[in-house]
Amino acid sequence: MIRTNSHEVVSEFATHATVPVINALTDAFHPCQALADGLTILEHKGAFTGIKLVYIGDGNNVAHSLLALGAKTGMDVTIVSPAGHEVDSEIYSKAKKAAEKTGAKLELCQDPQLAVVGADVIYTDVWASMGFESEQSERLSSFAAFQVNEELLQKAKPDYLFLHCLPAHRGEEVTAEVIDGTHSAVYDQAENRLHVQKAVLAAIMSSS
Repeated sequence: MIRTNSHEVVSEFATHATVPVINALTDAFHPCQALADGLTILEHKGAFTGIKLVYIGDGNNVAHSLLALGAKTGMDVTIVSPAGHEVDSEIYSKAKKAAEKTGAKLELCQDPQLAVVGADVIYTDVWASMGFESEQSERLSSFAAFQVNEELLQKAKPDYLFLHCLPAHRGEEVTAEVIDGTHSAVYDQAENRLHVQKAVLAAIMSSS
């Protein structure tokens, strides 16, 4: 299992390894996190089809994996990011192609107020993703209008679910009232990492 910066490192390991290689996190994808997210959504909402997930923040590895999750499960996913911080266009195109088989609606947006209307699940992440910590001050300005707060969430469905991959910066990408509120499932989500990663290991061992 490899957690690293460059996605190419995982690909190189997989090319030469004689055993399965699990991507624990790269700059491009965070698949184990997305599996935990999916399990959490299934536990709380009971389905993927008919569910609208809105991710607000940096177009990073988490956003990319949420697009893949939606494309594979039939869940609608909208990624909301400020200009200059969008998801990778090639990854988005591949996800859109995969979504044709499941009917998932994948969208990109730059207006949080518009995107959250009717949302079942609201998801955010830190504004300065892995490898971009030096841009923290610039990102505080660029992402200022993208904070997940109670005012914004008035436009989501009344039973919306809030998710965050953690750790969080309360008062930046999300307010304490939201992440510590009754709609938040972040600790269920964190617990589910254990369960889905056990399932990944079990699947690999059973197929070996």
